[in-house]
Amino acid sequence: QVQLVESGGGLVQAGGSLRLSCAASGRTFGSYAVGWFRQAPGKEREFVATVTWTGGSRYYADSVKGRFTISRDYAKNTVNLQMNSLKPEDTAVYYCAAGRLGGVLTIGTMYQYWGQGAQVTVSS
Repeated sequence: QVQLVESGGGLVQAGGSLRLSCAASGRTFGSYAVGWFRQAPGKEREFVATVTWTGGSRYYADSVKGRFTISRDYAKNTVNLQMNSLKPEDTAVYYCAAGRLGGVLTIGTMYQYWGQGAQVTVSS
């Protein structure tokens, strides 16, 4: 069983930065791929970024590539999402998720555990 808690959301002006953290409980978190998804009001949940359980591969949605960076700290059982050059269209609730499947996981149904979400609001 893995429990995930996101933190670090908030309000920022366009062009600013935020860092989201996903803290996990459970000794086996290091063997899970971790992804970030987001959902804006009135829109479907969309994939943002993912990192494999080894940390060796990272993959990003085209909309955030070059601006967001996903990283994981095995010692602290956390996965971070550094978000730079934020845009108003990045406004959403951001969720982290953990999945036991191998490979690069970009689809929500591939993940077994989800956090409660963190609000990110980017003002213009």
